[in-house]
Parts: sequence; structure tokens; C-alpha cells
Amino acid sequence: MPVTTVIFDAYGTLFDVAAAARIAAAEPGREAFAAKWPQIAADWRAKQLQYTWLRATSGTHCDFWQVTQDGLDYALEAAGLASPELRERLLALYWQLSAFPEVPAMLAALKEAGMNTGILSNGSPDMLSGAVKSAGIGDMLDAVLSVESLGVFKPHPSVYALVDQHFSTAPDQVLFVSSNGWDAAYAVRHGFHTVWVNRAGEPMDRLPSAPQHQMDDLTGIPDLAAAL
Repeated sequence: MPVTTVIFDAYGTLFDVAAAARIAAAEPGREAFAAKWPQIAADWRAKQLQYTWLRATSGTHCDFWQVTQDGLDYALEAAGLASPELRERLLALYWQLSAFPEVPAMLAALKEAGMNTGILSNGSPDMLSGAVKSAGIGDMLDAVLSVESLGVFKPHPSVYALVDQHFSTAPDQVLFVSSNGWDAAYAVRHGFHTVWVNRAGEPMDRLPSAPQHQMDDLTGIPDLAAAL
């Protein structure tokens, strides 16, 4: 069957998760943070993801905002910058993440082609609502689906089934796009066509399955969706 629906992971795929730290680093009086912000941003993201996996496997679910705070606390302490004021500023900026530059035109092209579009994310509903509003892309999305309706993070198989249920589609009618190679790999096992948006040129994860496509940004998504 042809693809009718294109679904995106949110953080790191549509929204630039490094933006909060990058903006804070440019603010006056943050010289100590500016010297370390790339590593802090990387540690923050890594721990945020690791904590979702650990909570999923241990059956100790919490919402994504909690693991976002926990990951930041770890990253700031590791850098020797555990400041309450800096913590609050970074968390506030996380609610205002910008979309990557190509996102609006890419989504507009999908809608013009008659595709269903949506987000499938670990993010909590209020976080996702804030990010979509901040990026100004709400009118180009047909659904924003959160794992909170299930109480378990990706890559649990039940998460990917949320797309089938919401759009009444077969898995092979869906193109799933994620900046996380592991996410795209496990979506393959559900039956989706998948794209790994590998902006950093990282090696492929060693997992039971692999994404069928790789891109270095989202520009080519409309053409691929039309060709499948």
C-alpha cells in the first residue's frame, strides 16, 4: 500500500533539543556555562534518554518532564555548575524549543500532497503542546500522540501501535521519522517504513533491525513519502 501518513518523533527530530543550552550560553553573565554548554547539552540529552529506558524496563514510569529535569540535574552536577537559577532558566527555555529550519516547509509540502502528519513522542502532552505552539507548526499536524496514554516509553511495541489506532492505518502505510536510530529501528519491527535523521553522522546502532533510510535532515521526506 502507498504511504498515507508521515509520523515524526519530536525532540531532536522536529525540535532542536540543544537550543535551550545554546540560548542560555549566549546570555550575559553565563561565561562559565558558555565554556561547557555543548557537553552539558549532550549529557542532558543522553541521560534524558537513558532514564526513559531504565524506567520502562523497571516498571517505574514517570512523565517525560521528570526525566528531563533529572537528566539536567545530572548534567549540571557533572559539569560542576549545579546552580538553581541556571537550572530554572534552562528548564524554562526547554518549553520554547525551536524547530529545525527545514521543518515548516517540509510539513507544508506533506500537507499539500494530501498526507496525514503527526507526532509520536515520549513527551508529555503539555510539553508537546508547548513545543508545537512555540514552533508555530500546529496547523500542519493532524495529531500529537504521547506515550502518557500508555504509561511506558519507547521503544515498547505498544507505543508504535498508537499510530495505527489513531489514524486507522496499516503499519505499511506509515513513514516514521526519528533522529534516534534505535527509535527508527524498533519502528521497523512494528512494520513502519522508517527514516533515521542522522544529523551528526553517527554509526548505526547494533540492534535486531535497522532503519531502511537515512537522511542528514528532513528536506527529502516529502519526496520519499511520495515514492513509497
